[in-house]
Amino acid sequence: MEKRVFNFSAGPSMLPVEVIEKVQANLLNYNGSGQSVMEMSHRSAEFIKIIEDAEKNLRKLMNIPDNYKVLFLQGGATLQFSMIPLNLMRNSKKADYIVAGSWGKKAAKEAAKYGDVRVVASSEEDNFTYIPRVDKSEIRQDCDYVHITYNNTIYGTHYNYDADFGDIPVVADMSSCILSEEVDVTKYGVIYAGAQKNVGPAGVTLVIIREDLIGHAPDDVPVYLDYKIHADNDSSYNTPPCFAIYVAGEVFKLLVERGGLKAMNEINVRKADKLYTFIDESRLYECPVVVEDRSLMNVVFITGDEAMDKKFVSEAKAQGLVNLGGHRSIGGMRASIYNAMPEEGVDTLIAFMKKFEEDNL
Repeated sequence: MEKRVFNFSAGPSMLPVEVIEKVQANLLNYNGSGQSVMEMSHRSAEFIKIIEDAEKNLRKLMNIPDNYKVLFLQGGATLQFSMIPLNLMRNSKKADYIVAGSWGKKAAKEAAKYGDVRVVASSEEDNFTYIPRVDKSEIRQDCDYVHITYNNTIYGTHYNYDADFGDIPVVADMSSCILSEEVDVTKYGVIYAGAQKNVGPAGVTLVIIREDLIGHAPDDVPVYLDYKIHADNDSSYNTPPCFAIYVAGEVFKLLVERGGLKAMNEINVRKADKLYTFIDESRLYECPVVVEDRSLMNVVFITGDEAMDKKFVSEAKAQGLVNLGGHRSIGGMRASIYNAMPEEGVDTLIAFMKKFEEDNL
């Protein structure tokens, strides 16, 4: 195999090598069918088995109850910013949003087009360096749902506790942390996630939705934006993103083989602890995120000198450590260490950081 870099991109991000190799081996002729999955009819028996197996393994991994539908949609998490209010604003037409990053801010702005949206708490005044704590008494008791962004890719924060608002459905954007840890699905009305960070290639969006929240879209909602349409048609009302679903399904199989999400979380905790410990003990680097809200998936850090940060990113790239630049809105550095990032990648990054610190202090 040709040498590969360690890709710390926040998304699209690296995939498990085993999955890429398996897909490569089956690219021209999938399981003896004489065709690629890219060419396959989404109505064919071969693809129906692919999508059914993907759902079965995702349900196993996340322990998804029978009263939840699993949908494979398109449009990324961004389209969900619209689909959620269009489907869930069914009674009071009110929704409360907890904003802990720019994606949550965008989600709230989009939802405000369709109803009464209140940002009940935000950490923007501190550059989103923490997760706002909100008690259920602060939530409007007649709101149709509460929206949170479970992991904030740009700012490196994560809900390290359960968001509990009583009987009000909680909608969670888990795009950059899904499958990295065990989650109690029953605590959420809707979980959604773009695949391109921790699941598979860009193009498919996972939606896990409680059945009682389906079927309430007004008649004037565009057909593609009605969850019921997709639930009733097994995610194949129109041509789904077949190849992206196939690759995601292979990732699900691999995670099952590796012992599930508990086993993955143990590895992820170990990787993140190594990196955060080095940063906290170093003389050059600093992580601006409060300790209790730090993400396992997206580790942000700075030197305090913009020119030094750019030098770090450039020299790291030359060593095969790529996509370490922070998001364009905040700069600095960001190491996204999703499930597919091997521990060796984190160890190699730390070794480079140590040498860079020695050379520049």
